[in-house]
Amino acid sequence: MQTRLNSPLEPGSAPRHAAAIVAAAADISGAELDYSPESIDLVEDIVDGFRAEGVSGEDMAESLIAFGCYVGEILTRHVGGVWRYAPASHPTSVPLVVELPGARECRPIDWVFRRLECGADVSIRDLCAAAGAGP
Repeated sequence: MQTRLNSPLEPGSAPRHAAAIVAAAADISGAELDYSPESIDLVEDIVDGFRAEGVSGEDMAESLIAFGCYVGEILTRHVGGVWRYAPASHPTSVPLVVELPGARECRPIDWVFRRLECGADVSIRDLCAAAGAGP
């Protein structure tokens, strides 16, 4: 997947990508993303809007990555996770995971791409709740 992110996608830049999508969502749609677990509903609504418009993951890669970073930041703030590079043993198109206490790994960027692809069959809210950051 070819992306044109403002800064490289690495553990230290994930919070910046999240902050950028918070600002963009406020400017574009007036959405108030506040890093609360409840705001996951807004992310799902926005991604569902992309889906309804018929866009692909490739078309929206930068935004989807940023929304995934936002979801990951919810995990880091509410569960205590940290951003890490994805292990080489688990090939993925997105090189980052959030490692939660107990060495559990979550892939919030992948969750957002899967929500676009599969719609409501993939609940980001449920995935975050299972990770411990649900309302």
